[in-house]
Amino acid sequence: MSKPVKNLIVNSYKNRFAGLTGGVLVDIRGIKSNDTNSLRADLAQKQIKITIVKNSLAKKAFEDAELAPLNDLIDGPSAMVYPVSEDASVVSIARELITAAKKLKELEFKGALMEGIVFGPDEIDALSKYPTKEEAHAQVVQILLSPAQNLVGAVTGPGKMIASILKTVQEKLENGEEIKKAS
Repeated sequence: MSKPVKNLIVNSYKNRFAGLTGGVLVDIRGIKSNDTNSLRADLAQKQIKITIVKNSLAKKAFEDAELAPLNDLIDGPSAMVYPVSEDASVVSIARELITAAKKLKELEFKGALMEGIVFGPDEIDALSKYPTKEEAHAQVVQILLSPAQNLVGAVTGPGKMIASILKTVQEKLENGEEIKKAS
């Protein structure tokens, strides 16, 4: 391959992966073409894309980017699986690939990168169990609101009890029942 062609490919990788802070590297050798097409289509619906990369050119493209830690994982035939929108994350990619790997036994994990943290091939399953950014935000909000909910319950609880007693007294009086003094 000529140097100008290599430079074009490196620039293409730089443009394609610009702004990415993570992704998952896999080896899709041995997977039938129909299965690969099906996997690509399923992932595309979830805003995830797969790109086969040429190792030396991908390493060159990743050199000065946030994806540089992936260079240590690129060995042999590699495909980069990455989000193409903010709706997808490295965690959601890992989840989808774990599910796909159950059907496609040939799918091999090489590793992942998520915001500067490198995950080895055997850590992808653990990565898939992390909360996504939205799930983490929801957990934080729930933790922050929990004391407030407890406080509201503590403050309104006695008032609700008194209101219930008064309602019972009112109903008894309306029905002509006698209210006896508690002993």
